Amino acid sequence: MSKLKPPVSDYDQSIGDPGSPIVLVEFGDYQCPHCGHAHPLVNRLLKEKGGEFLFVFRNFPLQEVHPASRAAAHVAEAAGLQGKFWEMHNLIFDNQDLLDDEGIFADFANQLGLDSEQLMRDMDSDDIQEKVATDFESGIRSGVNGTPTFFINGTIADYERTYESLMKMIEDAGQ
Repeated sequence: MSKLKPPVSDYDQSIGDPGSPIVLVEFGDYQCPHCGHAHPLVNRLLKEKGGEFLFVFRNFPLQEVHPASRAAAHVAEAAGLQGKFWEMHNLIFDNQDLLDDEGIFADFANQLGLDSEQLMRDMDSDDIQEKVATDFESGIRSGVNGTPTFFINGTIADYERTYESLMKMIEDAGQ
């Protein structure tokens, strides 16, 4: 069984109950259609059970297959510096089909009321590039070989592309 390396920390993007003993981690690629399918399922789970677990998203851009995935990861992390990681995360996934359009990230920044010039500078900063690279390296070290890959409480999980499989992960971890 593959184990999550390194464990979840304050360095991660997380939402939900930080004190929960149940931690769900997704390694995802913003341009991956399978991640796009999982996104509303995770959001539904957060809406229905978000007070019962902590959800962490780690970037695993498969740039060879999805050329805009790394830039999307950088823009989401840069939005986080302005307090809008999750809003940008959702906007990117909700508009996956637009990620190849030039200027789309500036449009997203405007929609979220972000300082788009600062966002563009931050996207290219060493800190953001290191964050995305560190997430990716974590995936490699944890045995991730595709997206989305989920871990529950540090152990790779069996995700069957359904809401029910995600719910089962949370329920089983709580027992």
